[in-house]
Amino acid sequence: MQMKFPPRSTIRLTRRGRLVLVVAGAVVAGTAVAVPLLTLDSGPEETRSAVLVIPEGWRARQVYEAVDKALALTPDSTRKALGRAGLNLPSDAEGNPEGYLFPATYPLPKGATPESLLHSMVDAANYRFNAAPVAAGAQRNSMNIYQAVTIASIIQAEAATKADMGKVARVVINRLERGMPLQMDSTINYALNRNTVRTSQDDTRIESLYNSYQRRGLPPTPIDNPGEEAVRAALDPTPGDWLYFVTVRPGDTRFSADYATHMSNVAEFNALHQGAGQGQSPGPSEGPSPVSAQSSVR
Repeated sequence: MQMKFPPRSTIRLTRRGRLVLVVAGAVVAGTAVAVPLLTLDSGPEETRSAVLVIPEGWRARQVYEAVDKALALTPDSTRKALGRAGLNLPSDAEGNPEGYLFPATYPLPKGATPESLLHSMVDAANYRFNAAPVAAGAQRNSMNIYQAVTIASIIQAEAATKADMGKVARVVINRLERGMPLQMDSTINYALNRNTVRTSQDDTRIESLYNSYQRRGLPPTPIDNPGEEAVRAALDPTPGDWLYFVTVRPGDTRFSADYATHMSNVAEFNALHQGAGQGQSPGPSEGPSPVSAQSSVR
């Protein structure tokens, strides 16, 4: 069963760690939790509305796991449903929906299936990505929509704050235009199926199409499912000549155009976070920068 694209009023974009639901005409905001299946507890049990929350920046694997849990299916059921879902994906995607499982809040009607939910997410992505502003922006920047979504996925993973997205986008564009490898730790994390801010020299030598330290250009697919703000940043980067950035401490991301300045910032990062393995990581991965004492940038 293919579930039709939900009315616009039933979908609200999530922001980092935030969700917005429309309940009986009122907007309710809350903090997204690890369990994406939410039940709105007002009213008798048979009238409660179940929804599935897909946060910005989730990878396809996380979405599949969330759908499995939401529908009480055995693990890996949603991933296995991809082959029979018949999703409307760009040809460049080659059947991989990464980047097109749009982050939003989706209703879970009676009879929902993995195929129906995947269709809703991809339909939501196509509705927004194929709209005139995105299509025109991609053409203006000499890229196709799939490339724009791929860049947006890197921005989503790398930007420490919404305010940094435009600058991160500019770093990506500047490096692509100069033929420089992106050297984004987020792509290494994707290849290794992990999340960390510390990337070693050994990590940067892995054999993977997603190793942006070794390979030039964009990775072959998006590395997560970005939200609209990241897509807008990809199409309208902040003006600047930056080629490097590092988040020295939370709220202090430094962008630089020359290597010497960048290495000074990295040294400060390393000095502040010696022995960081004993505590919390300082934030998301720091882009084309060494984020451990062993890493290097060429």
